[in-house]
Amino acid sequence: MKINHHLTSSLFFTLIILSTGTTLGQSVPLTVKGLKSVNVKIEDAEYKGKKGIRVTGTKDGDQMAIVTGTDFKNGTIELEVSGKPLPGTDTTFRGFIGLAFRIKESDSLRYECFYLRPTNGRAGDQLRRNHSTQYVSEPGFPWFKLRKENPGLYESYVDLVAGEWTKVKIVVKDTRAQLFVNGSDQPCLIVNDLKKGITTGSIGLWIGVGTDGYFRDLRVY
Repeated sequence: MKINHHLTSSLFFTLIILSTGTTLGQSVPLTVKGLKSVNVKIEDAEYKGKKGIRVTGTKDGDQMAIVTGTDFKNGTIELEVSGKPLPGTDTTFRGFIGLAFRIKESDSLRYECFYLRPTNGRAGDQLRRNHSTQYVSEPGFPWFKLRKENPGLYESYVDLVAGEWTKVKIVVKDTRAQLFVNGSDQPCLIVNDLKKGITTGSIGLWIGVGTDGYFRDLRVY
């Protein structure tokens, strides 16, 4: 029997891609059934005219909705997010919202994360503005440790409006990651030393304490 090597190679390549849980250029559906809760409540929602997923926290500690079936190492992740403080929460809460990646689940979650502090974006205090974006690596490198040991290196300013849909793009290559916000062609935050090294893992919709968070239009390529 004559074998079509081109077809065989294509099928093999497709199987490799499917085994990772994400495909190049893939739009990843966000559904309640397709998300695993880590200390959060997950529900379908329509917010400001767009359908998405609402994620709200239930207690302190890691809070996220893990996108099941994803296994991310290098590439680009895009999505839209909206974060604002829940009514009645502490005034120090900023509507923290972001994206965790390379998540490993064990006794405690291990992951890299970029997140936004939406209420800082247009604060009248310049120092608060400088803390609008943040990189963390949990466990081991929370924001307060990174800020104390490397002031200004793992956070930056970007214009944000709490409660508005915000486009986020994260580009990852080995131990380097860049955060882009609202379609900018320049990153607002660059991390050249991802603390977990070169790893793989799931993608997660991340929120901080006291956040009313919305997510939509997740793409991985």
